[in-house]
Amino acid sequence: MTERHAPLHGPGERPDSVPTDQTAAPRPRPGLSKLAVAAVTALMLFFSVFAVFSAIGFLQAPQPIAKTIGAAVLVIVSVGLWTLWRELRFGLISERMARVLDAEDGLPVDDLPRSPGGRIDRQAADAQFEAYRSEAEARPESWRAWYRLGLAYDASGDRRRGRAAVHRASRLFTAQRRA
Repeated sequence: MTERHAPLHGPGERPDSVPTDQTAAPRPRPGLSKLAVAAVTALMLFFSVFAVFSAIGFLQAPQPIAKTIGAAVLVIVSVGLWTLWRELRFGLISERMARVLDAEDGLPVDDLPRSPGGRIDRQAADAQFEAYRSEAEARPESWRAWYRLGLAYDASGDRRRGRAAVHRASRLFTAQRRA
């Protein structure tokens, strides 16, 4: 049998790791998401190796349809690996930009009200969004402004535009690093 350990806090008290405020955001678990990315990447690479060996077999077959299937599999694997690389690169650059902004105290403060389930109140996010949009319009060459705009889009629930803004920020960030 397993022993039950007594909690390190008294009755009615909550442990430090559990937010007592209903508006507090759930704690992110960056190690878990990186582990998931590593697992998906490993699966994709395993699948790609298997698919390439199968494609080679098809290409060596005498029938034209088999050769076509082999070529199509190689194209699909190539597109998949290119997409994987692009997404990994985007994630790495986004993390690097966040670290730079965090070191400069340039990340927006996450103080938006939340539902008991942890969702951001959309009206509050939309109200805060205007400040970040104005900043990006005033300084279109600033990767910092575009990154913050991407976070604001995401908080407002528009992931597609948020991603596009962070992509623009990453292009500006990379160009600035190369200059």
